[in-house]
Amino acid sequence: MRRLPDSLREYLNTTPIGTLAKNTEELLSHITPMDTIISIGDRVSHTLLQAHAPVQMIIVDYIHKRQPIALEQQQVLQSFGDIIYRVENPPACISDELYSAIAISMEHLNTQKIRIDVDGEEDLASLVVISLAPSDVTVIYGVPDKGVLIVPITHHHKDVVNDVLDQM
Repeated sequence: MRRLPDSLREYLNTTPIGTLAKNTEELLSHITPMDTIISIGDRVSHTLLQAHAPVQMIIVDYIHKRQPIALEQQQVLQSFGDIIYRVENPPACISDELYSAIAISMEHLNTQKIRIDVDGEEDLASLVVISLAPSDVTVIYGVPDKGVLIVPITHHHKDVVNDVLDQM
């Protein structure tokens, strides 16, 4: 189990990785049908699925700002996925279970649609996804009250998140 130390909280909150999109229109303008998308977070995953974006994997916890998401949103998210993993992951942590589910999912990314349901919080899953994803993937995840970050997988982005993971 990796825990986020207090010393990294401010860094992660003030140092965005990727491009910030502040609304749905801006987000969708960055996506092409040729993309392979991994989405982390309930609202952004719901938005992408409703827009028929080329999503291959979602990681969700059915909670937004500490409140359960609407039933309609839950149904859209739960209808996604050929392979479904259910894992536990405490707040401000990356559990071994979550890490393993993401690692195994990477093996099926181009052949199956994958959903990881998290009991707990999925907030830090983006770090693991960016670290493990192949270079043809775009990672999209929500940033509460700011928008969503769009992260193409590059060596630079991998280096940044691997440095954070090493400190956890």
